[in-house]
Amino acid sequence: MNTLNAIHNRRSIRKYLDKPVPPDVLQQVLSAAMYAPSACNQQPWQFVVLDDRKLLREVPKINSYAAMAAEAPVAILVCGDSSLETVPGYWVIDCSAAVQNLLLAAHALGLGAVWTGVYPQQERVEGFRRLLGLPKNVTPHSLIPLGYPAEQPPQEERYRAERVHHNGW
Repeated sequence: MNTLNAIHNRRSIRKYLDKPVPPDVLQQVLSAAMYAPSACNQQPWQFVVLDDRKLLREVPKINSYAAMAAEAPVAILVCGDSSLETVPGYWVIDCSAAVQNLLLAAHALGLGAVWTGVYPQQERVEGFRRLLGLPKNVTPHSLIPLGYPAEQPPQEERYRAERVHHNGW
């Protein structure tokens, strides 16, 4: 799959087959996330892999928009680690780039995934901190439920020429 096809064809998947994600596939997805660009190459991320059904069933209590995590084979919590920052404040952008890489890698490997936001919603941040015992320097950014897709949302045209401005507004 070439990069442009992956970008244009990837869709948010919220329903998954009852099929585990092999550890080597999960490692490829995490590796791709870690290849994301970051400010001054600081790589201020940490990843928490959730495959314990009990923990996954707690997720909708923290974030109702991530209810599909309760039935997903696995979810990845992408976190920013302030102890790894060399350029303070850029961890949010850096983690966002890691999430995009993760989503594209999952798609290229035949998985489906959906990006669910955690940060900056403080009740979600604190909920994941409590659930997973995260240290104070680690802030949850996004939760990505993933697995083999049990749905195929249609592709749609998203290019909007009216939103492109050249040399000023």
